[in-house]
Amino acid sequence: MFSFQKHSLLLARRLDIIAALAIFAMMALTSVDIFLRYFFRKPIPGTYEIVALLGAVAVSFAMAHTLAVKGHVAVSLIVQMFPKRLQGIVESFISIFGIILFALIAWQSILYGVDCQRSGEVSMTLQLPFYPIIYGVALGAAVVCLVLTVDLVNAISKVKGK
Repeated sequence: MFSFQKHSLLLARRLDIIAALAIFAMMALTSVDIFLRYFFRKPIPGTYEIVALLGAVAVSFAMAHTLAVKGHVAVSLIVQMFPKRLQGIVESFISIFGIILFALIAWQSILYGVDCQRSGEVSMTLQLPFYPIIYGVALGAAVVCLVLTVDLVNAISKVKGK
């Protein structure tokens, strides 16, 4: 299990680096667009589209690492007062429901990506295809499933008292 956990967290970290690069690219592109628009009256065509697509990459690729480092908002005040075994049971159910949810998101994203790829759907201004971004959302959701599987195993070990 340790190898699975290590590889899942490594994959989540790598996707997080890509998410950080996407956020940096969004900031840089927006700044350059504002500069060119203000001083030279020449905006960068398609900036809004590119920033929106990079935003989808940033959000979907950052989810798994945020979950892995427990960087999300968690309302666990009451659960922390439970005995360890009951905490493990609650965490197990949460992980199972999360795996189901993100597996459905990954699956439906793949189906939607295939549909967009077959139909040739592209963005309005730059004619960029949507399907690579949609597949990226599916990848991000799948890696969240891996991290949740690690959490599930850890929660089950709490239930068993290890």
